[in-house]
Formats: sequence, structure tokens, C-alpha cells
Amino acid sequence: MTTMLASDLPLPRIGRGKVRDIYAVGDDRLLLLTTDRISAFDVVMAETIPMKGAVLTQISAWWFNQLEGVVHHHMISADADEIISKVPALRGHRGSLAGRAMLCRRTTVFPIECVIRGYLSGSAWKEYAQHGTLAGEELQGGLVESGKLDPPIFSPATKAETGHDENITISRMREILGDKPTYALESMTRAVYTLGEKISRDQGIIIADTKFEFGMSTDGGIILIDEVMTPDSSRFWDADSYRPGQPQPSFDKQPLRDYLDAERRAGRWNGEAPAPPLPAGVVEATSKRYLEAYRRITGSDLEIA
Repeated sequence: MTTMLASDLPLPRIGRGKVRDIYAVGDDRLLLLTTDRISAFDVVMAETIPMKGAVLTQISAWWFNQLEGVVHHHMISADADEIISKVPALRGHRGSLAGRAMLCRRTTVFPIECVIRGYLSGSAWKEYAQHGTLAGEELQGGLVESGKLDPPIFSPATKAETGHDENITISRMREILGDKPTYALESMTRAVYTLGEKISRDQGIIIADTKFEFGMSTDGGIILIDEVMTPDSSRFWDADSYRPGQPQPSFDKQPLRDYLDAERRAGRWNGEAPAPPLPAGVVEATSKRYLEAYRRITGSDLEIA
């Protein structure tokens, strides 16, 4: 499977994110094409990470299948041949679709990232360590880094076009969306995380935190969209090596972050684009992390036909 920096399909492209190219399929469907681009510290690297796009797409597809009966979702198919049968214009582009494409229902997206934290880490830990708060609201005292939060904290955030999302309070979310949608999104977020955390824990993986996106379908229903519990949208930890009170190694782009951190400390990178070239070893190690996350979550190796 060749790596992909950008796609070029015979459909109207209506968006390009840090990782995904988004195409319109008529008025009611989208094709999400996940490339092998990778970003860190809000900068997109020039290099691609082999198999990364397929890992993100196929983990999401696996989760959508597990979530049948829990929430409605936007996935129609993540199988290249089935997608081509439904969108004949894509004949001749199977190589670009295989593993990395998902045909989805189109929705009106809620402008909120639905973050849920089962453990205190990342930006939440930094704020708590400094102020004892999360999104400005006080948390109980005595919490430690990577400590379990019981119950998990629903921590919404605004969606930023560039830079970092901003944590907001649930009351602020109500001001933006209204009471009923806010209640529905929190309830659905907790339901998805509860199932996902249990399934992952049985596979020896802790989902420390994750974020979801939801959209309103044409019939007025709220459905789960975008990616679901992937290494890009979640913090995965090994359950056997978990030790509260300290940072935890994670199944994501940590080799990349470590390299870039070292470059910044050495004064060879100022933290802005363009990023320094990635050594082959960093690219390989990052790819292996993503593939290992897929294997650990799903219980099988990723194979693309």
C-alpha cells in the first residue's frame, strides 16, 4: 500500500483538513478520504506515515460496527468495492480508496467537540495542576496526573479552524446549542465512551480521554460522525504499565512529538511551519505505533485487500 500525501478524486472536494480530504457525493453523502499526513503541535509534516490513513479509517469503521444499537452513526461503508458500487464515478480509483475511504451520510455538524475524560491528563492536568480547575470550574482536591476520574468528566470544547480547541463549560455549551441538544450530546458521549472503554480495557488498553463529533441528519436525528476512538482523537495507554501520578506512554504519534521536542530544546526548530525533516526511524516508529494500536484495539492485524 503506497503512502498518500493528498488525494485527487473525480468528485467535488469541499474540504481539506490536516489529515482528511472531504468530497461531496450528491447532496446527501460525503466521502472521507484519510491521507497519511500527520501533524504535531498544529504543524503538518512534509513526510507521510505509512498506513496511518488506513489505521484511522478502519479503527473508526470497527468502532461504528461495535456501536450498532448504542448510537446512530454516519458510516455507510468503508469497503472500497462497496463504495465504488455505490459511487460509479470512482471506478479506476480503487487504489486510492482501499483502506482509507469511508462513504458517509451528510449532516449539519454541531460546532462543539464532545470531549470526555476518564483520566486526568494532557491539557486538563496542566490546568488542574496550576489552578485546581477544568475549563475554569473547580475540581476536587488531591487529584494526581493520570489519575482515574470517577465518574468521567464531560468536557466540551469549541472547534478551532486553526490552533487548539478551547475547553468550555457545559453551561457555555448550553448557551451555544440549547438545553436539549446539550443533554443529548452529553448522554451520547457517555454511552459511546462507556462501551468503548470497556471493550478496550478487555484488550488491555485504557482510553484515557477521547473526543467525538456529532451532526444533525436530514430527518432531525443526532448521529455520531467523523472518526471514533482512534489514536488521533484519543489517548490510549497500556493497562499493564499504567501507573497514576506520572505521565503514561501512549499508542499514538509520541515518537514524532519526542523528536520535535528535542529539536525545539536544541534550538533547531522554533515550533512553527515548516517542521524539520523527519528521520526515517521516526517515521517507521510512528507507523508501528499506529498499527499496534489497531491490533490491540481490534484484536487483529490490519490487512488491506
